[in-house]
Amino acid sequence: MLPVPDGLDGMRVDAGLAKLLGLSRTVIAELAESGDVLLDGRPAGKSDRLAAGGLLEVTLPEPDNQVEVVAEPVEGLRILHDDEDIVVVSKPVGVAVHPSPGWTGPTVVGGLAAAGLRISTSGAAERQGVVHRLDAGTTGVMVVAKSEHAYTVLKRAFKQRTVEKGYHAVVQGHPDPTRGTIDAPIDRHPRHDYKFAVVAGGRPSVTHYEVTEAFRAASLVDIRLETGRTHQIRVHFAALRHPCVGDLTYGADPVLARKLGLTRQWLHARRLAFAHPADGRWVEFEAPYPDDLAHALEILRAD
Repeated sequence: MLPVPDGLDGMRVDAGLAKLLGLSRTVIAELAESGDVLLDGRPAGKSDRLAAGGLLEVTLPEPDNQVEVVAEPVEGLRILHDDEDIVVVSKPVGVAVHPSPGWTGPTVVGGLAAAGLRISTSGAAERQGVVHRLDAGTTGVMVVAKSEHAYTVLKRAFKQRTVEKGYHAVVQGHPDPTRGTIDAPIDRHPRHDYKFAVVAGGRPSVTHYEVTEAFRAASLVDIRLETGRTHQIRVHFAALRHPCVGDLTYGADPVLARKLGLTRQWLHARRLAFAHPADGRWVEFEAPYPDDLAHALEILRAD
């Protein structure tokens, strides 16, 4: 039993306990549904709010229930750079960054382990070396720490927003203005827990964008993230009524998605730049478009 810290006052149970205990929100939600989260002696739901000073009691799952890293080759996982401190990869679609409850597909950390690469032992067991993430349905460039020093330096860099994260997206319609900043808070969707939304009182989220190419029904947009919230780009452009093409979860046109042969959102982590943790020199990495996104772009240009 422990008191709720002041810093968690007003937060949802799933968000606050995930931050406090280092578990995923999914795990916390499952614990709450099972009656394993008590606030002041009463069972708490995942969407209940925490109050500073309240007495919190959580019955954690047994260690046997924790996910493990399975070393298995990952088709399409490309290594763009590898040295003593970091490995930079181009992540294919359908691959999660690390194992999590309910995920049975391939992972980046599992693919690196199968390739014989040693990564940092810092972080939770199932996500050692992971300093940032991409959605399973998003492709592109990401970095994993190999040394403990690199893990510490890169985690700090992402937290302090000194890492440059560049994405390309094809969105429906034509954003107006063609260059701008979307500054809108994001949190869990109030009715659909599997997705996110612009919500008053959510976490601050800032997306900078510029349209670089316009097509008949869509636009290619160059994006720079100032923050890194889950589904941030997808949520922000959906809020502007310009969802990522193919992103049916956030309101994209299924007819256009079929025409372009897309089974997921047209969103790609194109560029990553940061100070190398070994010596501070500025390094930049780019990942080419995967085949499905490149094919969709060809159709749009030919139309």
